[in-house]
Amino acid sequence: MDLGIRGKKAIVCASSRGLGKGCAMALAEAGCELTVNGRDAEILARTAQELRDRYGVKVTEVPGDVADPAVQKKLLAACPAPDILVNNNGGPPFRPFSELDREAILKGVTNNMVAPLELIQAVIEGMAERGFGRIVNITSLSVYVPIPGLDLSSGARAGLTSFLAGVARTVADKNVTINNMLPGKLDTDRLRGPHEPGSVEDPAEGKARRERLAESVPAKRLGTPEEFGQICAFLCSVHAGYMTGQNVPVDGGLYVSAF
Repeated sequence: MDLGIRGKKAIVCASSRGLGKGCAMALAEAGCELTVNGRDAEILARTAQELRDRYGVKVTEVPGDVADPAVQKKLLAACPAPDILVNNNGGPPFRPFSELDREAILKGVTNNMVAPLELIQAVIEGMAERGFGRIVNITSLSVYVPIPGLDLSSGARAGLTSFLAGVARTVADKNVTINNMLPGKLDTDRLRGPHEPGSVEDPAEGKARRERLAESVPAKRLGTPEEFGQICAFLCSVHAGYMTGQNVPVDGGLYVSAF
């Protein structure tokens, strides 16, 4: 299917690896020009080159933490009139509620609620004026199914979801959509527990881990960043203009609900 977004300009936050990279790959495949971002400049550079080599698209790198206003400013300078914005950022680590202090709470809310709102504020009016805009926020299945120890992540992402539910309706008539993707158990570094991001996992241990985690998923497997990215690309396509303000679980059927 031709997604109709060839030549569109996209900012994809936290896209050097994992789900963000999956989204960047799918958008590059669709022909978008990309501005990519990640905290590790070296990994980001490798990802950017991979995108150029595989898809022949223009890719601009902006290293740094997307929650940092200075990094946001650089992203918007690199792509001042984006057609597509994919908000993504790492969530707070597992931590019992009783151990959260004010500083940790504010940091979690800044990373997973305030930062995406700031970027949306910066781009949404331009999208509306140009008559096309696609905003996708990568949140978490924990918005629907809270996970003890990840309360801060759940709360911040749920806050973002509720905040934008009304905003989405104010620009729908301008062909600007805002939707959220809720990943469940996908095979990324974050699901690997105590391992350092980017570290090499023992193949036997990795296979056992994936099998163990997949047992609770009706699909009996973990999702991949690649298939997650393809769903993101569809939400950014010309075909998804009548879909806005929605939460889309990507979880292999893990969230059980008839409605």
